[in-house]
Amino acid sequence: ADAVAAMKRGANLIGMLAPFRDQDVLQDYAERGLAAFAMEFMPRITRAQSMDVLSSQANLAGYRAVIEACQLFGRAMPMMMTAAGTIAPGRVLVMGAGVAGLQAIATARRLGAIVSATDVRPAAKEQVESLGGNFVMVESEETAAAETAGGYAREMSEEYQRAQAALIAETLKKQDIAICTALIPGRPAPVLITEEMVKSMKPGSVIVDLAVEQGGNCPLSKPGECVEAHGVRIIGYRNMPGRLPVDASALYAKNLLNFLKPLIAESGALEIDWEDEIILGTLLTRNGAVVHPALMATAE
Repeated sequence: ADAVAAMKRGANLIGMLAPFRDQDVLQDYAERGLAAFAMEFMPRITRAQSMDVLSSQANLAGYRAVIEACQLFGRAMPMMMTAAGTIAPGRVLVMGAGVAGLQAIATARRLGAIVSATDVRPAAKEQVESLGGNFVMVESEETAAAETAGGYAREMSEEYQRAQAALIAETLKKQDIAICTALIPGRPAPVLITEEMVKSMKPGSVIVDLAVEQGGNCPLSKPGECVEAHGVRIIGYRNMPGRLPVDASALYAKNLLNFLKPLIAESGALEIDWEDEIILGTLLTRNGAVVHPALMATAE
């Protein structure tokens, strides 16, 4: 609130504003007369791909999650056959095959692990298998409508979630590492790994919960910490892309630059087309009011 109060009235604020998590500050933006743009709300359209901060940062998060897990796991990932004996390959389960999940699959495969992945969206099957992963999914008519127009996963019914939990519980018993990336925009992260499932995992296994800041895919994860429960270590680090600061900053800066370029005329003046799809998709507040459709109801 202090930072908002220090801004010039009527200024433009562009950034990762976490509008669902920090809804109280929306009114501060409005009262200050700010035009606030949330980069997280970037529409999933072709010309906005170079501005998509969620994709650029999630890509790094998926990579880093595997590196963190392997470091903590303390065993080799690839199969090794030596005169002294054979080392079995590590087994990795990636939960959620979005940008972070697909990068996690690719990274784990490059390290030599046997990788399985799960997602509610049938379209993810081909992507997972193209990276060398084994796709694990509950077959149901409900999955046909599991993907939003923006390419995100929808929240599934309780019946589907029970079936999915049973499948995951059986799969997890065989895994060494689980990478959780499942998120639902504007909602708490779905619980995918219960405490009972953690108990069934092999001692020394590792879970990385990339959804920890949205409530977590595992209820035992703690934001900003690495904890141990039932012989399993659970990583809940905040801001995983921040563990690759040079690359994360460079990609984020490029996203911002690509967003700003169309807003600046040849004369150097700021010229915002308020009817543009990208502007409408990212604009939170303008002229003293909350204007984004997804936030207007909660702001009232």
